[in-house]
Amino acid sequence: MTIHNPQHPNLNQVTLLRTRRGRERSSRFVAEGEDLIAAAATNGWKPVDSFVAEGSGLSGTEVSEEALAEVSALGSGTRALAIYEQRWAQPGGPLAVWLHGVGDPGNVGTIIRSAHAFGASSVILGPGSADPFGPKAVRASMGAIFSVAVARADQIEQLPGTTVALAATASVELDGAPWPNGELTLLIGAERDGLPDAIVAAASEARSIAINGDSLNAAMAATIALYSCTRKV
Repeated sequence: MTIHNPQHPNLNQVTLLRTRRGRERSSRFVAEGEDLIAAAATNGWKPVDSFVAEGSGLSGTEVSEEALAEVSALGSGTRALAIYEQRWAQPGGPLAVWLHGVGDPGNVGTIIRSAHAFGASSVILGPGSADPFGPKAVRASMGAIFSVAVARADQIEQLPGTTVALAATASVELDGAPWPNGELTLLIGAERDGLPDAIVAAASEARSIAINGDSLNAAMAATIALYSCTRKV
């Protein structure tokens, strides 16, 4: 039976999960698009529910194109979306990234994608950071949300291994000294203000990225730092 009403109870949950409050109350989230759903399946995530466009031939509850477009968070619509249970891990190494005040969900998702690309074990969400399971973050992760562990930690003392703060004022550049051996957590700050001075002071060490402009996007800075600490030299 095909669902035609976007207010159908089964579709209402999709609309609710577009809000942070809805995700927090249910501990679920939505992934839209066949590529994301395929990434979930590859990594062993089974959907709680799935909805597909009528006549698409995809697996899931069929929904009219009009009703599916109504509940989709994508401007162009989608042929498939699925609901999953959130998975939160404990902060862990050997390589982790801690986000403090990274409030843009697109940056959070992109950092998760970069973490996957460079083999990081976890991305740890600190105070003021966007929800990694929000629609924009999930899309920006390009499926990495299903392969990289995400965790929460409010204090720097909760982070694994040596902590390296990325700070514009640090005198040591990324490649200015050998990277520490053993477990390592990179600390990434807010898009505009960076890391608080107290966090930089509490870190094991601080490093900077040499640039000609005023600042870098948080996701770009994290990607450069991940490349620097994992590349073979």
